[in-house]
Amino acid sequence: MNDFLETDYLIVGSGLVGMAFADTLFTETDANIIIIDRYAKPGGHWNLAYPFVTLHQPSAYFGVSSKELSRGEIDHIGLNKGMSDLATGAELLAYFDDVMRQRFLASGRVQYFPMCEYEGDGKFRSKLTGKEHSVGYKKLVDATFLTIAVPSTHTPNFSIAPGVSFMPINDLPKVTNKPAGYVVIGGGKTGIDACLWLLEREVDPDDITWIRSRDAWLLDRANTQPTEEFFSFSVGSLAAQYEAIGGATSIEDMFDRLEEGGYLVRLDKNIRPSMFHAATISQGEIAQLQRIRNIVRMGHVKAIEADHIVLAEGKIAISENHVHVDCSASLERSFGHKPPVPIFDGNCITPQMIRAYQPAFSASMAAYVEVNYKDEAEKNRLCSLVPLPNNDVDFIPMTLAMMMNQFNWTQDKSLRQWIKNNRLDGFTKLISSVDQDDDEKVNILKRIQSNAMPAITKLQQFNVELAEGAKNE
Repeated sequence: MNDFLETDYLIVGSGLVGMAFADTLFTETDANIIIIDRYAKPGGHWNLAYPFVTLHQPSAYFGVSSKELSRGEIDHIGLNKGMSDLATGAELLAYFDDVMRQRFLASGRVQYFPMCEYEGDGKFRSKLTGKEHSVGYKKLVDATFLTIAVPSTHTPNFSIAPGVSFMPINDLPKVTNKPAGYVVIGGGKTGIDACLWLLEREVDPDDITWIRSRDAWLLDRANTQPTEEFFSFSVGSLAAQYEAIGGATSIEDMFDRLEEGGYLVRLDKNIRPSMFHAATISQGEIAQLQRIRNIVRMGHVKAIEADHIVLAEGKIAISENHVHVDCSASLERSFGHKPPVPIFDGNCITPQMIRAYQPAFSASMAAYVEVNYKDEAEKNRLCSLVPLPNNDVDFIPMTLAMMMNQFNWTQDKSLRQWIKNNRLDGFTKLISSVDQDDDEKVNILKRIQSNAMPAITKLQQFNVELAEGAKNE
C-alpha cells in the first residue's frame, strides 16, 4: 500500500547538514517539513562512528543554530588541554536526537521517517516494513551530498588475504590479546585518531607501523577557538593567513609563509605535505604522533598478504600476528563521483559547503537564504560553492571562494546581521565586540583589513597558474 503525504519541504537526510538546514528553516518559517533518513536515529554518519571519536573542531560552532552543543567548558586534561571542549560521538547522537524530538517533532510541524530509503520522485520505502510512501512537496532538500565514507562501512580498495587480522578502527577497543604490532592504514584524521588512541593506551610507539601514502597540511586547533582568550590565536591567525598569502612570491612560498605564521602545521618538518583535508590538531597531539618512527611512505596499499604488504611503490614485511587497522576511507572517494551542482535549482536544494571547514554553518545559511531571498540567481550568488580540498594546492581555490563569499556577505546588511547572531558562525561576534581602546586587538583587525584584498589578488593569480598548469599536463 502506498501512503500519500504532503509537505512544504521534503528533506532527505538527518545528518548534520539536514538537521542544520531544517533547524534554520524551522526558525525562519512556519513551514511543514518531512525528514527521511536511512538510519534509526538522526546524526548521519555519526551513527557508524568509532566509539572513541570526537569532533576535531570546538563544539561551540557545530550542530544546529538554535541549540548549544558545547558544554561551555575548557578541557583540563588530555591532548586538548586548555581549549574548548570537543563533543564525543555519543554526545552528538544524544544532541541530534534531542533536537529532533524536543524541537522538531514536539512542534507538530515536522514528520520524521527513520529507517527509510529514498527512491526518488518523492517516494521512499521503510526498510523495516516495506511500506511505501509518496510525498507531494514544494521543495526537495537533498542533504546527502556531503555524505562521507566511514571505516565501518566502506570497502577498501585493496585485496586482503585470508587469515589476515584486518579491522576497521571501530573494532580497536575489541582487541583482547597483544598482537605483534599494529599497522595503521591511512594518513588522514581517522589514522591520526587511531594512532593517538593506541598511544594514549600506552602502546609502544615502536609497535605501530603507520602507512601514510601522503602527508597532510593540518590546522592548529588553537587557531579555531571561538573565545576571547584566544583572540590573538584565532583572529590573529586570520591576519597571519592573509599576510602570508598576499606576500607570497610563489605557491610553494605561500605554504612556507602559512607555516611560519602558524596557520598551517605538519607532522614531519622533513616531508613536504601534498594533502590538505582541513583537519585540526593540537600541539600536544603532534608531539605524541611524532613518537611513531615507523612511517611508511610508499604510496597506497595494493594488497595485504600473510607476511607482507604490497604498496604502489614497493612492499614491506609484516607478520601474520600483526593487526591491520583500516583508516583508509577518504573524502576523495566520498565526494569524487559527485559533480557539484548549484545549491538552488528550481524546486531542488542541495546544501553544500559555502564556507570552508563549516558544514553546519553552510547548511544553516543556505536555509536562511532560501527563505529570505526570492531570485534564484541571487541565492546562488550568495551561496557560491567552496570546493572541498584534497590536494595541498586545493587550499587556493577553496580559500579564494571562501573570501569572495565573505566579501559578498558583508555587503548585505541584513545577512551580515544574521551571520553575526548565528552561533555557528564562529568569529563574527568575537570580532564585532572588540573594544576600540584595545590596541592589540584593533591592530589585528587592521592587519586583516589591509591584507584581505592583496590576498584575494594573489589567490586569483595562483588559481590561474594552477589552471594553466593543468592544461599543460
